[in-house]
This record gives sequence, structure tokens and C-alpha cells, in this order.
Amino acid sequence: MQPSSVVVVGAGQAGCQVVSSLRDAGYQGRIALIGAEPQLPYQRPPLSKGHLTGKALRESLWLRPEAWYDEQGVDLHLGVRVTHVDRIAHQVQLSDGGMLPYGCLVLALGSRHREIPLPGSDLEGVVGLRTLDEADEVRDKLALAHHVVVVGGGFIGMEVAATAAQLGKEATVLEIAPQLMGRVLSRETASFLLGAHQKRGLALELGCSAAALVGIHGSVQAVDTADGRRLPADLVLLGVGAVPCTELALDAGLEVDNGIVVDELLRTSDPDIYAVGDCASAPCPFAGGRHTRLESVQNATAQGRAVAATIAGTPTTNDSVPWFWSDQADLKIQIAGLTTGHDEVVLTGDRSNDRFSVWCFAAGSLVGVESVNRPADHMAARKLLGRTPSVTADEVRAEGFDPKGAAAGAVAAG
Repeated sequence: MQPSSVVVVGAGQAGCQVVSSLRDAGYQGRIALIGAEPQLPYQRPPLSKGHLTGKALRESLWLRPEAWYDEQGVDLHLGVRVTHVDRIAHQVQLSDGGMLPYGCLVLALGSRHREIPLPGSDLEGVVGLRTLDEADEVRDKLALAHHVVVVGGGFIGMEVAATAAQLGKEATVLEIAPQLMGRVLSRETASFLLGAHQKRGLALELGCSAAALVGIHGSVQAVDTADGRRLPADLVLLGVGAVPCTELALDAGLEVDNGIVVDELLRTSDPDIYAVGDCASAPCPFAGGRHTRLESVQNATAQGRAVAATIAGTPTTNDSVPWFWSDQADLKIQIAGLTTGHDEVVLTGDRSNDRFSVWCFAAGSLVGVESVNRPADHMAARKLLGRTPSVTADEVRAEGFDPKGAAAGAVAAG
């Protein structure tokens, strides 16, 4: 039996997908979508890419036009937050003083900046990048900046730094780890990106951290490194990762462990409350069934569709292959699967012309593929990873290996 009403807290990619998929699945009850930001629900990936250069028009960011919400009977609450969940009364309290009852509650709370206790982080010219307002600020300041320092060599940091270098800025990335994007990339792909970005004029400092930000008249002017150097900087981006927004769940007494803990149907420890997207820690078949928190558009949309189907009366698990991407200058990095923990790699393509893939295996099984400017390999990998068996390292290593043909064979067999 369908609940009479669904309240979705969080108007990002995951929350908006839940709402859209509920109507697609034939759900006829009341739907409320609550977003803390005043803007219409928008896409986040362009914020660190085309939005910074002006290639992505603001209107192109909206996930749905404003009229769509009225047409679908979605009660849109923007610029307000949920301050408390009353699980007994089945209602949420809003920051504007309102109350909303729910039959089912979906938490799509997302994630926020990981803060670092860095002296000078409150100076003008020190920015983060998670929201549209922040992206507007970065874009405007980037246009005027001469020296850009990015603290953190993750996806967002590298995308902004690559854009800065393309715009002719003197750009430097400080990454405390011994390799770029070490949480998600193999050494082989990371080492290629290091050299590729250096050739494109980007300075990269590995094993290096910021000790303090130095300002004059309230504006940042330099970054002091932990090894005693001073780097000029009139724009500093702090991008050292994100943490899940779980305070509302904790306050409601839900189980939390590096995210809001959910089961295979994305239900929290309260069966009337679900969690999706960056804030959710869910069993992942591509991580050996372990609870895993994934930060990607693919995961947000896949979980949103699964939850909507379950609420509408068709219990559905999310078994889709995880995938991610990052555009850095003229380099498109695409990852299918989860490559961490691999013990063998096979490289196909040609690193010298910036077009190759790294096939990652663990205990003989394909666990992920990292592709640089090889979109056909990426699409084939997503099909292969969704089937067992897929391919072996020897098959990939063999002369004439055709990923597209192997994927077609796996689909036909499966």
C-alpha cells in the first residue's frame, strides 16, 4: 500500500530524482521537496567545469524547469531547512516555523565541505566549491586572479586548477598524499595525470600541505606550506573532500556510521525513513556487500529511482554499476566500478597520445576500469562489470582485445 504522502529533504540530484521517479512510477499521493538553497534544484558537476568559464549557462543547470513542479503536483519548499524530525508524529519541523506530515520520509541531505583548521581561512579570496553561490563566487574571483592555489588534489580541486591553468593563471595544487586522487584512482592513472597536467602548465606539489594562509588588509595574498615556503595567492580554493550531512539523522536517533546507515532497500533504522545519495551508507555489491558511501551523480540517480520504486509499491534494490567522471582541461577521466583494493592492472591504448584505459583486477576478477579519453572503453566496462564472468586479465592483455565485442558477448551470454 502506497503512503499518503512523501516528504523529500534535500533538493539535489538524489532528492529531485526521487520526486521525478515517484511520479513516473505512478505514485498519486502528496509530494513535498525541501531545499535549503533558494535556487531551483540544479546540477552540481558543471559548477567546477563549464560554469567557471561561462560555457554552461545558468538556465542549463536546472534539473527541471520551474513549471514542472507545479505540473507534477510537487510542493516545493526552497530556502528552508528541516530542523527536526518527529518520528512519533510522522512530521518534520521547518526553519520557517512550518510543519509537514509524512507517510514516508526520504533524506537526501548530501554532503558538505570537509573543514580544515587552517589559520587565515576566513580571509577574502579563500573559497570552497559545493553550491551554486560558491561557484558564482569562484567564477568571479577566478576571472580577476593571477595566482591560484588549490589545497587538495581531488576531483573538484583538479577540475578548478585545470580550468585556472587553461585561463592562463599561475595555478598550484597542494596535495598532502603521495598521489593525486588517491582515494579513487590507481597509481598508473594518477601518475599519468600528474605528468599531463604539468605539461599543461599546472604546478603540482605532492606530499605537501598548507600550514597557513597569509593576508593583507583582510584579503589572502599567500599560502605558507608546511615545509617552509611561501606561495603567492590571490585566490585559494579549499577542496580537501566532503563529509556526509548526518546531523538531522543523528538528532532523530537513526543509525549513522560514515553516513546514514541503510539496508539493501535504502531504508534507515526507521522503516518509514529512507536515505539516498551522498549522505547514505548502503550495502554495495561492487564492494563485496560492504556498506559504502558513494559521491556521484550516478549513485544519486540510481538510488533515487530505487527508493521511488519501493515507495510506489515495487521493492527495488540498487545493483547498478558505480561510475564516475571528471573533466580536467582536455582530459576526460571516466571510472567504472570501484578500483580501490586491486592487485593487478592491464593497460590498453596509448598513454603517449592521452588515450588509454587501466583495467583493474582483484583476485583475478575485474573490479573497475579507469579510462582517459576512451569513452567506448568506459561504456564497455560498465556492461562487463554488471555481469559474471566478465573478462580476465589475460583476455584484456591479449593482442587484438576488443572491449566493445567482449561487452556484447557478455550481454548476450547473460
